[in-house]
Amino acid sequence: MTRYHFVAASRVFLLEEEPLEEVLRERVRNYAEKDKTIDFWLLERPAFLEAPELAAAVAAVPRPAAAVVSTDEKFITFMKLRLEFVALGSFEAPSSTIPDPLATLA
Repeated sequence: MTRYHFVAASRVFLLEEEPLEEVLRERVRNYAEKDKTIDFWLLERPAFLEAPELAAAVAAVPRPAAAVVSTDEKFITFMKLRLEFVALGSFEAPSSTIPDPLATLA
């Protein structure tokens, strides 16, 4: 199993009110310069937020939600500090409750 870290908030907050696109674009550019594999994803309506073990951590996240997910804990800590008003958490996947860490709800 792999440990994934995330910040989550309402879709409107992450995608419309915050300059998230700029932050992620800069991160992609930085990874390309360093020839590093992308280890973060932006998910709209992430399915993992419905997992019972994350209920307490994401209870205050308005729906529809969005999340930035990464295997890099330091990047997610940076995102929490940068965005401030987001839920922070982590999970291991694949698991019985989170079979696909990057799945989204229809």
